[in-house]
Amino acid sequence: MQQKPTFLGQNKPLLCCMVITETADQAIITARNAAFEGADAYGYQICRMDPTQRSEEEIKRVLRYMGNRPVYMTNYRHGFNKEKSDEQLGDELVDLAKWGATLCDVMGDYYHREENELTMDAAAIDKQRRLIDRIHEAGGEVLMSSHVLKYTPAEEVLRIAFEQQKRGADVVKIVTAGNSVEEEMENLRITTLLKKELDIPFLFLSGGTHCRFHRMIGPALGCVMGLCVQQYDARSSKDQPLLRAARAVLDNFDYLPKERL
Repeated sequence: MQQKPTFLGQNKPLLCCMVITETADQAIITARNAAFEGADAYGYQICRMDPTQRSEEEIKRVLRYMGNRPVYMTNYRHGFNKEKSDEQLGDELVDLAKWGATLCDVMGDYYHREENELTMDAAAIDKQRRLIDRIHEAGGEVLMSSHVLKYTPAEEVLRIAFEQQKRGADVVKIVTAGNSVEEEMENLRITTLLKKELDIPFLFLSGGTHCRFHRMIGPALGCVMGLCVQQYDARSSKDQPLLRAARAVLDNFDYLPKERL
């Protein structure tokens, strides 16, 4: 059996093209266009896919067209999932891992909703750990996400990151915000702190008015990947850079410390 591609143990950050479509055919078109613009990986937002399209056959068909690249999948509470329970969302992540998804996004407040998407409820944490074990047993990797969506000081970002790591995640994901030059520069510093302090890969992102610099060079500073879009449309996140622009920056950004010659 061919080994599944991985987000772990990479020697360089991956540019991950986000796919947000309602149908499998639309997802395949986006994936094929992105392949020729330098996508290293894909992020497939299953929560935005029409439920009638979410069969094992259709998911596997999309994954085949994504080629031998790792695929990150989200199954958030929004989109077509608004009426589903967290238990249903978790069970679907296990199925996605069985069908070929590489990295499954377990929300940090699954089973006990919190404003900052990180529950500290003991029963919910136990259920999260068991879900993570099930995804691992199904052959998947686990990213735990907390969308705080506001500027967050370094100490709190590190607290969230360590808590996610402790629950068994393979990758930490935290999304805050930057609404001034000062906040954006601090988010860059926090990125370097996460690289220094964590034992596992991480994805630290920001939204807000001042997020694009952070989004663009975060992978060079230590993020396991950068989230990009193949093109801007009604569904895509305008915070995420265009794949072809991010590819050009990452391939030509000389960020290594200068050595004396």
